[in-house]
Amino acid sequence: MIALFGMDSEHHGSRRELTRRRPLDRREDLVDLSNRTVLIVGGTSGIGRELARRFAAAGSTVAVGGRSAEALSELATEGFGTFGVDVTDGASVRSARDAVLARYPELDTVVTMSGVMLMEDLRDPAHFPAAEATIDTNLVGTIRIIDAFTPHLVGRGSGTFITVTSGIAFLPFPPMPSYAASKAAVHAYSEALRAQLDGTGVDVVELVPPAVATAGQEKVNPHALPLDDFATEVMQLLSANPTPHEILVKGVHMHRWAERDGTYADLVAQRAKALSMFPGREG
Repeated sequence: MIALFGMDSEHHGSRRELTRRRPLDRREDLVDLSNRTVLIVGGTSGIGRELARRFAAAGSTVAVGGRSAEALSELATEGFGTFGVDVTDGASVRSARDAVLARYPELDTVVTMSGVMLMEDLRDPAHFPAAEATIDTNLVGTIRIIDAFTPHLVGRGSGTFITVTSGIAFLPFPPMPSYAASKAAVHAYSEALRAQLDGTGVDVVELVPPAVATAGQEKVNPHALPLDDFATEVMQLLSANPTPHEILVKGVHMHRWAERDGTYADLVAQRAKALSMFPGREG
């Protein structure tokens, strides 16, 4: 049996962080990603799609779930297993789970990364539908997927959940308040889930992306990390043995450690300048 992700149980900044920084140049320092069976929910575009391709290139069997029939059809032509699923619909999630496990009973890794990023002007009550959709997709959708597959992974005695948060979970971007809140909540949920699954053989790894040049991010943020560079670093970190409980590429350290480093207040104030894009706001 290959090593599980994240066997280390120490807190952030100790042995796990040192492991992440150590060069991965020896075979015994690597986790084998060549024979995983991976489901990526929300993998029809952007980061999820690229990670699906990277897992497949490493030798894993990869299935992708999502809402876009067109994207799923394209991925099917690349050899991926594809499943329609809407994470805001419990019946859809349960149906997709049954279909995935019928086809891939050896499933050992579930990545849940469906998400929406919506702007909200909190001075306008009309923002509420955006807040509701964000929480239902990003937080409750994550919980629905985890709940659907927990019995399977616990029953097999080994496996990994990979949740996806954001640098914004740790350093809010004020024009997207519910997005920040939802990702902060997924971080806390991931920590609690890891504690509750301790001893079952099922680990929880949290992927924390910075701004990545996908889905138009590169047009509004010239500092967005190139997708190829991001995916390469993520796969290297996932291959570390033990795998960190938080996958932190270099570009997200500023966000993750802002409070620790004493830069939080200044950085939030800088990011709040973007509120000038809302009507009636001055820069």
